[in-house]
Formats: sequence, C-alpha cells, structure tokens
Amino acid sequence: CLRAKVVCSVVASRADVSHLSPTPEPKVPASPYVFSYQAGRAPGHVDRQHTEVSDGSGVIRGAFSYVDPKNQVRTVQYVADENGFHPQLSHKLEDSAAVQAAKKRHFEAYNRIAQEHASFTPGQAALAHAPHTSAAVAHATQKHLSAFDRIAAEHAAIGRQQEAQRLALAAQSEHGEVEDGQYHP
Repeated sequence: CLRAKVVCSVVASRADVSHLSPTPEPKVPASPYVFSYQAGRAPGHVDRQHTEVSDGSGVIRGAFSYVDPKNQVRTVQYVADENGFHPQLSHKLEDSAAVQAAKKRHFEAYNRIAQEHASFTPGQAALAHAPHTSAAVAHATQKHLSAFDRIAAEHAAIGRQQEAQRLALAAQSEHGEVEDGQYHP
C-alpha cells in the first residue's frame, strides 16, 4: 500500500503544466542614481577612483582611473546604453615585447603561406599535394567496396525473404489477426 502512494506521488509530480502561462515579472522602472568612490593602497594616497551616473532611462555614463604598473594614471570614460558599452581610453594601448614578437611570427607565417598559395589556382593546390594511391591501397579499397556490395545484397535478400514470410503468414491467417507481421490469436 505504501508503494502505491509513492508511485502516485511521483506520477503527480510529473503532471503536464504546459497549458499554464508563466507569471510575468513586473517591470520596475529604472531609477536614476549616482555613485563615486576613491581608494588607495596607502593612507591618504588615492590611486584609483570610479564615478557613475544613470539617468533612469537605461543610459549610464561613467569614468574610472587607476595607476598602472609604470606609475601612469590611466582613465577610461564610458557610456553604456541599449547599443552596448562604449569606452574611450585616455591612453594608447601598447603591446608588450612578448605580444610584439608573437604578432611578428604570426604575420611572417601568414605571408609565407599566402605566397605559397598565390601560385596555385583554386583546386590545384589540393591536387598537387594529394597523396597518390599505391597498389596496396587500391587493392584494399577494391576489397572493401566488394565486401560492401556483397553485404548490401545479402541484407536486401534477407529483407525480401522476411517480407515474403510476413505476406504468407497474413494470407494463411484464418484463426486470428496479423498486425505488423506478428500473429495474434
């Protein structure tokens, strides 16, 4: 009896609720706000700050500044709206030595590959570098294709034989019904 109650509760927990519509979330209008802060690593020393203003219509304007490892003040002014985040930097971004070396290697490889491919017409490059079929590979390929054709023919014959048996069983059935090739007395 306890088992029946458990099964019923499990079945009830999986009831179809697709006909129910979700409760809409109430739209809360955006509230205008302003915030600002300053911070530093040492007392009385400010090395970063952030200010932001929202007008309540979804447009946010702000700026933040920090002191970078080279002891230079970096400032980013931004606007965030329905079209995304739009920053303006006070400084030009500079690549490190490692990034400069990686870019150099990338462009050298790119230019080398572009020159190699410039002398070929489309489709010709693939043919020029395509492997040639050896006698052993040609023999193995033919053996595989022959086996595939033989197996496909065997499967087709088995299918025809099973269909003939099903039709014969249906024709002989006088004492019961045959559905989907199965005899039901």
